[in-house]
Amino acid sequence: MNWGIFEGLLSGVNKYSTAFGRIWLSLVFIFRVLVYLVTAERVWSDDHKDFDCDTRQPGCSNVCFDEFLPVSHVRLWALQLILVTCPSLLVVMHVAYREAREKKHQKAAGKNGGRLYPDPGKKRGRLWWTYVCSLVFKAGVDAAFLHVFHSFYLRYTLPRMVRCHVAPCPNTVDCFISKPTEKNIFTLFMVITAVVCIVLNLVELAYLVSKRCRECLLARKARATGLGHRRNWATSSSKQDDLRLGDLIFLGSDAPPPLLPDHPRDHVKKTIL
Repeated sequence: MNWGIFEGLLSGVNKYSTAFGRIWLSLVFIFRVLVYLVTAERVWSDDHKDFDCDTRQPGCSNVCFDEFLPVSHVRLWALQLILVTCPSLLVVMHVAYREAREKKHQKAAGKNGGRLYPDPGKKRGRLWWTYVCSLVFKAGVDAAFLHVFHSFYLRYTLPRMVRCHVAPCPNTVDCFISKPTEKNIFTLFMVITAVVCIVLNLVELAYLVSKRCRECLLARKARATGLGHRRNWATSSSKQDDLRLGDLIFLGSDAPPPLLPDHPRDHVKKTIL
């Protein structure tokens, strides 16, 4: 597998990730992919050859090795890294699809035809759901592989010696694993980095969901405020209309105003005197 091409494809994820996503990507490539390529393959390269059992029975060593080491750590880690990084590629592909669709729309409608996506790389609409689902999938894959490792190797560690009594072994034989301490150190390191990646995925998921909820609440408040201003404006305009209508009715009536006297001329004379 050409890991250089794989890393080049995933480097585009930085453009569309949050700060937590960039930290996750750096952690995956520095502490998981590089450690896997540089050290893990060499440490586990001689696991079958140096698995020694104190018997000369043909086939006994192979059967005991398959009994206690059913799946190689290196192959499990390779499958785990592929499944964990594939959702990030789906996000990049979704953004590329939106950009291609935007170009087709611009060619068909012209410059004055508007835009389908103001920013194709911005996490809105279906792209937001794609990104959220990728976070859930990555955390689920890491958690599932941690469970698989724990079910195969208790406490994620290898013993120095195992006792095997599986056919065709003539009796219970003692088998010795090659470099168990070094393998345990790298296994625990990969487990810890996987746990940190799960935490980063959950933190990023909580950040995106909380940000979306906050935006929805602000949008609802803005709508409620706009409706309140409209209602107040409608109420004040109706009151002004009522006042104007009352003035028109009052001006159109034959009765004199109640505050004025019945005979204004007498009133003027009294005030002059």
